[in-house]
Amino acid sequence: MLNIPDTLHHWCEERRPFALATVVNVTGSTPLPPGTSLAVNAAGAVVGSISGGCVEAAVYELCVQMLADGGAPARARFGYSHDDAFAVGLTCGGEIDVLVQLIEPETQGHLSAALKAVMAGRSTALAQVVQGPLPLLGRTLHIDAEGRGTYHGTLGDERVDRSVATQASAQLRAGRTACVEVGGGGTSPQHLVVLVHVHGSRPRILIFGAIDFAAALSEAGHYLGYRVTVCDARPVFATRARFPYADDLIVEWPHRYLEHTEVDTRSAICVLTHDTKFDIPLLQRALGLPVGYVGAMGSRRTHEQRLALLRDAAVPQTQLTRLHSPIGLDLGARTPQETAISIVAEILAHTNRATGLPLSLGTGPIHRP
Repeated sequence: MLNIPDTLHHWCEERRPFALATVVNVTGSTPLPPGTSLAVNAAGAVVGSISGGCVEAAVYELCVQMLADGGAPARARFGYSHDDAFAVGLTCGGEIDVLVQLIEPETQGHLSAALKAVMAGRSTALAQVVQGPLPLLGRTLHIDAEGRGTYHGTLGDERVDRSVATQASAQLRAGRTACVEVGGGGTSPQHLVVLVHVHGSRPRILIFGAIDFAAALSEAGHYLGYRVTVCDARPVFATRARFPYADDLIVEWPHRYLEHTEVDTRSAICVLTHDTKFDIPLLQRALGLPVGYVGAMGSRRTHEQRLALLRDAAVPQTQLTRLHSPIGLDLGARTPQETAISIVAEILAHTNRATGLPLSLGTGPIHRP
């Protein structure tokens, strides 16, 4: 449900009841992952999507019925229809389980708190019971970035709350929305399946070198939801007019900036300067950091010269193998805009452990678990 925080937060602030449909389990190839939601308010306004269009109309009707009846939360399953391609079903061949529930903002303080945190850009997790005793189905518990929750029997009793909060905190650190199981043992007789919705801070893309290719890459990174940083030691090039899509515009020697800025395993570093006085000290630092991607622009000849200089600087071979250079996928790109697409395509493929090959050449499900 954290895929539509702005509208849900607005409805909660106005105390508007709404029906919420959430994907809680997927099997096979499906368009959208668990945690994705669609919501409908009493006026019939709809926000979000759970299947990319395949079953939206049917889920909308379930939400309208939930608003009219005010019934208990219920699960529904949608899958591919072999008999009628136009029947309600997922034409991609997978199956999804959807939990539909009525949200009364005045009694859903945990949901409101989580949405408020997301709107403020803070890392947060929202645990939602998606399988268990009917009185607990759909209940939520908000856990903040420090792992703090409210333990007053929100999900059944205090022991269950603490167990869920512990597991939700682990999912928040990993930055991954997933289902967890709690209870059913000595600590708690009630067995629950809880979907932990995770909203983390935006991953970073750090672009070094304030050139035309960097301007196009900053726009592409912004479009994909990255926090975009552009850094160059030359103030005449690193200007806001040239980089309107950069969240952070830094005038500093690249390696010095990288020494004191914060990165993590989701961060992507793109070195576009192809100037050895900038590249070598920067890549020495970048390749030793626990970041997700390091790429450098330049010809194959430049790449070989760069590797030689990095070896001379005693950069270990294990680190050199992390370098994506020449940067980007082979798309035949020539313009800055085309090159930006090739770079972000490589970042996405590397991040998702995908091949980067045409889907027409592959087999099996298109959407991976």
